[in-house]
Amino acid sequence: MSTNTVLSVALVLIVASAIFVSLRIRRVVTTPAERAVHAALSTASLAARALRGGLTEESAEQAAPHLHALIGCAAVGIADTDGRVLAWTGPHTELAGPFEAAARQAVDGGRRVLVSDTSGADAQVLVIVAQPLIVEDSGTAGVLGVVTTSKPGPGLLGAVAEVARYVSGQLELAELDASRARLDRAEVLALRAQISPHFIYNALNTIASFVRTDPERARELVLEFADFTRYSFRSAGEFTVLSEELHNIDRYLTLERARFGDSLQVKLQVAPEVLNVVLPFLALQPLVENAVRHGLAPNVAGGTITIVAADEGTDCVITIEDDGVGMDPDLLRFGALDAVERSGGGATIEIAHVGLANVDDRLRAAFGNDYGLVVETAPGSGTKVFVRVPKFRPGIEV
Repeated sequence: MSTNTVLSVALVLIVASAIFVSLRIRRVVTTPAERAVHAALSTASLAARALRGGLTEESAEQAAPHLHALIGCAAVGIADTDGRVLAWTGPHTELAGPFEAAARQAVDGGRRVLVSDTSGADAQVLVIVAQPLIVEDSGTAGVLGVVTTSKPGPGLLGAVAEVARYVSGQLELAELDASRARLDRAEVLALRAQISPHFIYNALNTIASFVRTDPERARELVLEFADFTRYSFRSAGEFTVLSEELHNIDRYLTLERARFGDSLQVKLQVAPEVLNVVLPFLALQPLVENAVRHGLAPNVAGGTITIVAADEGTDCVITIEDDGVGMDPDLLRFGALDAVERSGGGATIEIAHVGLANVDDRLRAAFGNDYGLVVETAPGSGTKVFVRVPKFRPGIEV
């Protein structure tokens, strides 16, 4: 037998062995039970995707066909807490009325309700199972209705209860998402409320001082002030990109430099690749305002604010540093109040660090506890704030 013939036979044997192993593995990992589990999980996932926005007519209509397929019953209906049918999939739409009545009973009693119907022309027995969708700490969020063509046994009733529990879990997640969004909006509103009234008052006074001496300069400052307030009090979104946040900081510092003159110096160093990094709205401006108000303003000689945004692999690290008076690190515990008073030399000095805890909480809520603020400071040594955010995080976008 020639060498080529031997090689050919060996190659055929190898290919045949590979096909045999592949088929054997495929038979092992794709049993009917496994395929059924995979199909059920896929169907449940499709229903969950619709329900994560809460229970509405639109989400109910999208989820009902998947729940119908998941349970394998004659028909499925979804009702709100008033018993109003939001969606129906499958035949027997004449049972929508009886389902509404059963749904109201299920909501009032907080338990499953079964209703038999024999009004059909063929005297077929149809049973409506109205299972309340109960969300923990919130009560009943709606009702899942299932129509069967025979008396439901323990197996079907158990399956309906499990599917209802799954749906309730998705609705609970939707409520958590909504409450988190409301909290984020409340925190932004709180942060806006903490934007120093002194800054606004001083900015307007500074603009007024230029009206007669330098009208063109006054006009420029009015436009900067308008852009600053428009951005700071915008209503769109809880996140922004670094470039927009830096633009707003530049407006703020332009107004402050007009007031302080040459005693306020600013250095800026930004890596171009991090300009589109997404971070919580108004995450940096309060830190710069703190640097001006509490770091440099008390210093007669003024000082310098240095802002650096660096690319550090998968993260972006932003530092805001001032060479001002610094402070006792114990006064910057994020768990403490943002407004602290201390006495010295018979005078009371307000240490109102605008929104530090707010910013730190929002960073950690958005990106996890690996991110947030780190502050280095000491009396007479200035203050340096580190802000670490990921360059990309799924689900976080402007």
